[in-house]
Amino acid sequence: MESVQEVAKRIIDNVEKVIIGKREQVEQTVIALLCQGHVLIEDVPGVGKTMLAKTIARSLGCTFQRIQFTPDMLPSDVTGVSVFNQKTREFEFRPGPIMAQIVLTDEINRATPKTQSALLEAMEEKQVTVDGVTYPLQKPFLVLATQNPIEYEGTFPLPEAQLDRFMLRISLGYPSPADEIRMLDSQQRVHPVETVEQVVNADSLLQAQEAVKEVHIDDAIKEYIVELVNTSRKHPDIYLGASPRGSLALYKTAQAKAAVEGRDYVIPDDIKALAIPALAHRLIVSPAARIKNVDSRTVVQEILDSVPVPGMRARPRR
Repeated sequence: MESVQEVAKRIIDNVEKVIIGKREQVEQTVIALLCQGHVLIEDVPGVGKTMLAKTIARSLGCTFQRIQFTPDMLPSDVTGVSVFNQKTREFEFRPGPIMAQIVLTDEINRATPKTQSALLEAMEEKQVTVDGVTYPLQKPFLVLATQNPIEYEGTFPLPEAQLDRFMLRISLGYPSPADEIRMLDSQQRVHPVETVEQVVNADSLLQAQEAVKEVHIDDAIKEYIVELVNTSRKHPDIYLGASPRGSLALYKTAQAKAAVEGRDYVIPDDIKALAIPALAHRLIVSPAARIKNVDSRTVVQEILDSVPVPGMRARPRR
């Protein structure tokens, strides 16, 4: 069996042929994939959000569907619909785009709350229920959602319950001038995504997902995670702090990050590296703090600076 580090490196290196100069963000997406979690990519148009999803799907050889959300979409446009067959005189289920393994939900905040809620069951329970019949989703299953934080006209803010179901929120950002020149050169004749080949099969990924669960986390690290989350609930600028699901997200992603770096144990730096993408989108800034332009990412950084980092203890022998 391939190690988690080998599987992750092959995916990341393959994706970097298309997404240039964003290794940290690509690694975080792969970490969420290894934890069976979903990713919210919040950034301005044209920085490669859709390409990131397409390239990961091609790297894994998984089925891929893209849902372009619009205000007039219905929940059945996402989950699928039962259609009456005149020949058989029975209803047949026609699956929607959510039935793929890698699903890109583009501009998720353009859909109405009712349509957004159609994703909740799929993201949490890995299944879809239509007309009282439940259809399990194929593994691995990953939702990559994108939204534009600048454009507000014709958008519907994501409900807190839905935001909480995204394991990580990342931002790609603009490339550096040198990386942008490399991007121009790489697309002179053909887009590099057209030449991307599968480097990992689904079985190897599923084995890596199981291996990540065995990564050791010391009790001191667990206490550190809980202290960070509890501090967010008491922060004066925060109206609603991180939920227990936030603690779990930080716990699981830290295990994956350690495995990706070739360790079978978690260190405090793993927690610090993932605290902002795992927790910031779960915090609701108070109205008074919002007037002062306080950002949830800044609050999480303040919490990281204020909570003491635990010392490491010797790992008990098995």
